[in-house]
Amino acid sequence: MRDRQNDAVTRSAWFHCFAGTAGDMTMSALVDAGADPMMIADVVGRLDLTDYALTFEAVTRCGIGATQAHVVVHDEHDHDGQTHRAYRSIRELIDAADLPERVRDRAQRTFQLLADVEGAMHRVPADDVEFHEVGSIDAIVDIVGSCAALESLGVDRIVCSSITVGEGTVLAAHGQLPNPAPAVTELLARRNAPSRGIDDPKELATPTGVALMCALADEFGPMPAINVTSVGYGAGSADIPGRPNVVQVVIGDAIAPTAMPEPGQPVRLLETNVDDATGEVIAHTIAVLMAAGAHDAWATPIVMKKGRPAHTVHALCDPSAETLIGALLLRETGSLGLRGTEMRRWPQQRSERQVIIDGHTVRAKVALGRVKVEYDDAAVAAAALGRPLRDVLAEAAALAERDTQ
Repeated sequence: MRDRQNDAVTRSAWFHCFAGTAGDMTMSALVDAGADPMMIADVVGRLDLTDYALTFEAVTRCGIGATQAHVVVHDEHDHDGQTHRAYRSIRELIDAADLPERVRDRAQRTFQLLADVEGAMHRVPADDVEFHEVGSIDAIVDIVGSCAALESLGVDRIVCSSITVGEGTVLAAHGQLPNPAPAVTELLARRNAPSRGIDDPKELATPTGVALMCALADEFGPMPAINVTSVGYGAGSADIPGRPNVVQVVIGDAIAPTAMPEPGQPVRLLETNVDDATGEVIAHTIAVLMAAGAHDAWATPIVMKKGRPAHTVHALCDPSAETLIGALLLRETGSLGLRGTEMRRWPQQRSERQVIIDGHTVRAKVALGRVKVEYDDAAVAAAALGRPLRDVLAEAAALAERDTQ
């Protein structure tokens, strides 16, 4: 594992899922990027699982050298010949094992998200969800092994690209299902994660692989600004002509930015004074401005001539959006004019954390050691659990802060 001597350095992993994603491909990519396979085997071996073997093989996919994981299960069937486990038993299996704290937390978050999704789809409580493919030994090894591989590389922050999915149908335990599978689309929806479909009937994105990304990714988008230290490719079982069947992972270190890095980002501040708009109109104007792409929008109370109470409505935007934002500001307020100022801003690097509070997912933003819990998520959780909002906010903040350490 990496010796984190410099707390200013954040090790990031960017997963490029241009050909899809799967749990074994995620784990393999990290091994190809330098994760210790012996450490992974040791961590997974602490689970109370038997009759399986985990190996890694060097392969090529469409001419690209990659690593492929093999999880060979000798026998795993119940009396009906099925391979399934209840979410409750998987949670207890992970809790009972002597796993590194961050490995346990990441694995539990992944299975919790899967249970929430499956429970919503089948209209049953998450604890009562019976996993089929995801509950099999190889899926458990893939998820815990991927989390162990992240720990081996000392990865603090995870970013994921758009996830490619196939089309048509796939055969699953419940029968012939649409491709991408319902669990995959629901997982993507839970995170509002970017995806794209291609003309391929294969199951390019599996629930296990998508769950790892949706549960653990701090954000989705292009490769972040990092000093690249290693690159890895995790291979799927098929060698598809014309398209490498791999997940690419790029590992690198990002130096934490200072509070005011030069030169700053140019922005426009647009403002108008209104004394004949109701509070509802002003609130709607702010919402419209934000939806149109303003960096920020707000109102401040003022006193105009003859002592008339009024408001100044402000909008901060990129220079390229000045015309659009200005037009909306005039349209929504009915003002006869506005003014603008050239300014600079210094946005701080931030990431998103997801924490679980009594089965409810709550998001939080983390920037320079500060944690800001998403009010809407906390309010929903507090209402469902019958707990005070302030308690849920405090617990979510504490859990998110722990994840950053």
